[in-house]
Amino acid sequence: MANDISNLLTDFWRDLQQPDMLWQFCALVLCLGLAFFASRLAGGRAWRIGQGGLKRVTFPVVALVLVLVAETLLRRWFHTHLLALAVPLLASLAVIRAVFYVLRYAFGSSAWLASFDRIFSLLVWGVVALHITGLLPDLIAMMESISFAVGKQRLNLWILAQGLVTVLFTLFVALWAAGLVEARLQRVEGLDGNLRVVFSRLSKVFLILLAVMVGLPLVGIDLTTLSVFGGALGVGLGFGLQKIASNYVSGFIILLDRSISIGSLITVGADRGLVSKITTRYTVVRSLGGVEAIVPNELLVSSVVRNESYSDPNMRFSLPVQISYEADPDQAMRIMVAAARAQPRILSEPPPAAFLTAFADSGINLELGFWIADPQQGTLQLLSDINLTIWREFQTAGIRIPFPQREIRLLGTEA
Repeated sequence: MANDISNLLTDFWRDLQQPDMLWQFCALVLCLGLAFFASRLAGGRAWRIGQGGLKRVTFPVVALVLVLVAETLLRRWFHTHLLALAVPLLASLAVIRAVFYVLRYAFGSSAWLASFDRIFSLLVWGVVALHITGLLPDLIAMMESISFAVGKQRLNLWILAQGLVTVLFTLFVALWAAGLVEARLQRVEGLDGNLRVVFSRLSKVFLILLAVMVGLPLVGIDLTTLSVFGGALGVGLGFGLQKIASNYVSGFIILLDRSISIGSLITVGADRGLVSKITTRYTVVRSLGGVEAIVPNELLVSSVVRNESYSDPNMRFSLPVQISYEADPDQAMRIMVAAARAQPRILSEPPPAAFLTAFADSGINLELGFWIADPQQGTLQLLSDINLTIWREFQTAGIRIPFPQREIRLLGTEA
């Protein structure tokens, strides 16, 4: 087999001078044409599993199957070195596209995927080049010669490489399955949003651990040899990663007890805004001015958090107004209530109301109280509109808003 692989390019060059090459070329073109038609059919019918279409994966997979069938059939009558050369090329293309289909499905349009795409593609094409030129067996023999002992088991670089590839493959399958579970959970009606996030993340963690536990024994790596690494990891979590572990645990607590959810209007420390994202490590709080604060989950669990929409999204706001002592307080309060009722965002139940709160040095202090159901939309424009309406109505009614005054008398002076 190794000799056949090493002579593949030489045999292919010889076939170029034989009539058999025409039949191989026609068969290859037919296989690629049928695969292209199948990929267009899959894309046209929107054949989807999860989020991404399978159009890009369908072409190399179908082409690979058709080329293998054609090679098996044509091998009885003449050489098929062209088809044999096309098999590893189509297989590598299928692997690359399948891997990144799963990654984009699991992680979305992440920035690091572009760099990983290039590195992984170069690695796969490099292995294919070594396979075609016949250098791959020599590389494998060299890797097998470099061995070392881990506990009672002896490992070499080739076993580790096989383990890495196997674990990566099982991880890709686990991520794909986790994506299916998450998509299924999103379609379940009546399930709280926080519980959807918790179940999807727990399923992803469970599937990833299962993939590692299944992948390593497949290549002969005993999991007990990793116990020393597990102990080191536990010590690291207990000391150096204590804060990170605390944030992750706090994230699951927040998602499970549903004290904070997406869209909640909260105040934590000096940050006030809407919760736009909850991860297992941090929570993103977007202020009404557009600034996003990344708050560690441990802080949300261990400190006081004002959730203004925890049980009831309705909020009460008060607007202080001062009038002079010559003005009629009853008339001023009627104007203030009418100004509040004119705003569509202010609730009619409970209705807005005005109160006389104090007799101050410069005038009478009044307060307008009202309720709104959408505090996440901000209140600056609303308060401005109410103040402008009150100001115009006060000017029409002759009600004066006082300013601080001081009366100074000089005693002991003659007129």
